Amino acid sequence: MNVTLRQLRAFIAVAASASFTEAAARLHVTQSALSGLIKELEQTLGVKLLHRSTRKVQLSDVGAEFLPLATRILEDLDQALGTITELKALRTGIVRVSMPQLLACTLMPQMMSSFARKHPHVKLVLADSMADAVLPRLRTGEVDLALGAEREQVPDLEARHLFEMPFVAVLPVEHPLARRRRLTWADLADQPLISVAGEYTRMLNTALAAAGSQTVIQPAMEVAFMTTALSLVSTGLGITTCQPYAQSLIRLYGLKTRPLDEPRITRSFYVYSRKDRKLSPAAQAFADYLVAQGARLQPRL
Repeated sequence: MNVTLRQLRAFIAVAASASFTEAAARLHVTQSALSGLIKELEQTLGVKLLHRSTRKVQLSDVGAEFLPLATRILEDLDQALGTITELKALRTGIVRVSMPQLLACTLMPQMMSSFARKHPHVKLVLADSMADAVLPRLRTGEVDLALGAEREQVPDLEARHLFEMPFVAVLPVEHPLARRRRLTWADLADQPLISVAGEYTRMLNTALAAAGSQTVIQPAMEVAFMTTALSLVSTGLGITTCQPYAQSLIRLYGLKTRPLDEPRITRSFYVYSRKDRKLSPAAQAFADYLVAQGARLQPRL
């Protein structure tokens, strides 16, 4: 059975006006074309929908029962098409984004706020996570986008570059090393270092070895979140390393940063999406916005 939308619209128009002449004018078709559509619909359904005479048009019993069903079909379709139009125009939509907790509480609130001012009806849902959980939440479909540091094995994901930053040492204002303008990684070797557990320390040691450095990071303490490390540093329990995008939080804890050289290690950040799933218009717009603003996300040292 192949009922077309044109046939349904023709039937509803005739039923509403009880006149082929008025219905044809409303649909901007000829009366013969309209009659053809009604005939095709009746032949496809195998029933008589309209009784026609020279004076009037009446619904058959079957036509009277079919009319509300046909009307509902078109109303549901029009609503669906309207929703698609709203989504394409970014007048509605939901974007779910996962990112490391430190990124979520420093840079992203401002970026999300500025995007929301441009697209007030798009809802942004933030999923702050431990760094190692950011991409798994994207792979399972829990979120539409993921923001995080570079990863070696992501063949199933599309990665768009956001920014690249060096590492800095973070220490209390009164710490002896705070008197120096710049530090080396070797300067940290005899200090009680507080680090983030998991990938973070392994990544630093891999980068140091690749740069030819003999320094090996051996944390005195490891924690799940960088915010915890910063809080511990503020009490004088040690020092830590992070990247300059956390400056607002570092200042909040009353700490100082010093550039780290010999070697200078940087890390890039990306916005990730799944290759096997097309982004919604709202998610695509937010990803494009973040990439376009990448230069502003990178603070100056």
